[in-house]
Amino acid sequence: MKILNSLIAEKPPHKLVSEVFWSWLGAFLGISAVALIHYDFLLKSDLPMIIGSFGASAVLIYGAPHSPLAQPRNMLGGHILSAIVGVSCFMLVGNIAWLACALAVSTAIAVMHVTGTLHPPGGATALIAVIGSSRIHELGFLYVLVPVASGALIMLAIALIVNWLPKSRNYSIRIFKN
Repeated sequence: MKILNSLIAEKPPHKLVSEVFWSWLGAFLGISAVALIHYDFLLKSDLPMIIGSFGASAVLIYGAPHSPLAQPRNMLGGHILSAIVGVSCFMLVGNIAWLACALAVSTAIAVMHVTGTLHPPGGATALIAVIGSSRIHELGFLYVLVPVASGALIMLAIALIVNWLPKSRNYSIRIFKN
């Protein structure tokens, strides 16, 4: 009961209205951009542009831009490397679904650790490659480019703009440095 009370009683520090606004604006613009491309341009082509893990990335890159896990290198590298791992696991052991799921997520985490690109939504990107619809599976390694790399780049471009506008956010420009 003490733990539950402490969880309820302890509230995070109050956020400035401007911080909430910039987080909201970035997430709105980033998700709007990839969703617009998905629904207005790619829907008839069978190429998806938006995946669930982009929602989690939006929380990090727009809502917590100072986090090491939200930095450009982590955002791009985490998604791209995890997509490669996920597609590979599906192709190798996709007929054993539980094993493909476990290998995709655990291996994606290991690869992100080794490469210094840890981005928690990357685990979901790897998992989506395994549990996704036949539409995702048919993409094979094209999944790495569309939707993953292209969607992550669009969201990152918007994050760079939105997070550089206010002086308080100072989003990192260390795209390829750790």
